[in-house]
Amino acid sequence: MRALVTGGGGFLGKALCQALLARGVKVRSLSRGFYPELTAQGVECEQGDLADAAVVSHAIQGCDVVFHVAAKAGVWGPYAEYHRANVSGTENVIAACRQHGVKQLVYTSSPSVVYSGHDEAGIDESTPYPEHYLTNYPKTKAIGERAVLAANSPTLATVSLRPHLIWGPGDNHLLPRLIERAKAGRLRRVGPGTNRVDTTYIENAVSAHLSAWDRLQPDAACAGRAYFIANDEPWPLWDLINRMLACAEVPPVHRTISPRLAYGIGALLEGAYRLLGRSDEPPMTRFVARQLSTEHWYDLSAAKRDLGYVPAVTVEDGLRRLRERMKDEAGSAIFPPS
Repeated sequence: MRALVTGGGGFLGKALCQALLARGVKVRSLSRGFYPELTAQGVECEQGDLADAAVVSHAIQGCDVVFHVAAKAGVWGPYAEYHRANVSGTENVIAACRQHGVKQLVYTSSPSVVYSGHDEAGIDESTPYPEHYLTNYPKTKAIGERAVLAANSPTLATVSLRPHLIWGPGDNHLLPRLIERAKAGRLRRVGPGTNRVDTTYIENAVSAHLSAWDRLQPDAACAGRAYFIANDEPWPLWDLINRMLACAEVPPVHRTISPRLAYGIGALLEGAYRLLGRSDEPPMTRFVARQLSTEHWYDLSAAKRDLGYVPAVTVEDGLRRLRERMKDEAGSAIFPPS
């Protein structure tokens, strides 16, 4: 059995590659960068751009299953860049799966594909895609997800997973940004911080992908469907953020800004950055203001029923593991010493 993991060099991609290797699966990774640590573990690494159909076809040839994890993430940037990676790249993956007779495609999506800017309190997969998006990442991920689900057929079974805010040891995106901004005094609560948010510990995210693969067949209940994935433990957002900061021995954040003011500042900054032609991310955007001030937790009944998904690592266990790892790696660039 051979599996391709697109984005194998990323946080989720690396953890998924390791889990597949532990199962005895031959693993190939397609990433834009070179990751010698994957090669050292026995992963066959290929470099290339998802928007290059020939590159994608070559990477998928000879594989039995594809885990399409790679994406352009973030809350700021030109639509064309997000479309190239998240739409064109996904279309190339689907086409190559069909070309080479791949029978299973597991797609990593995001709950933000259905985020309308308002509270998501216990929503399920019947929630529709919104008509408008505040940023290009969820807009293009939604287009990609629709393409993957529409591609489900008797010869190519597809499923889409929507893990929310994946975190844990080895995170090179969410946690470092929080720590950096907190240390610089640039982190603020948006609103009182009591809005509940359900996140996904990294091992649970990997488990969901493996469970989906185990059950994915043309006539399976999960074929052609999307599923929310999380820890099933909604926490007050800033309680969780401050606990994460404590793992790095960073003081808690108490200073606040109102959601309305944060949204207004985000709108002004977006306009100014566009006018100035700046490509770097503004310190606040409308999307971030809404994300930080609204609820995000989900009814996971469908994932538990159809995928057999069980979030085995609790938030408390995850925080303990995170603290231990950060102490061990106190000198690393990812988790700098306090």
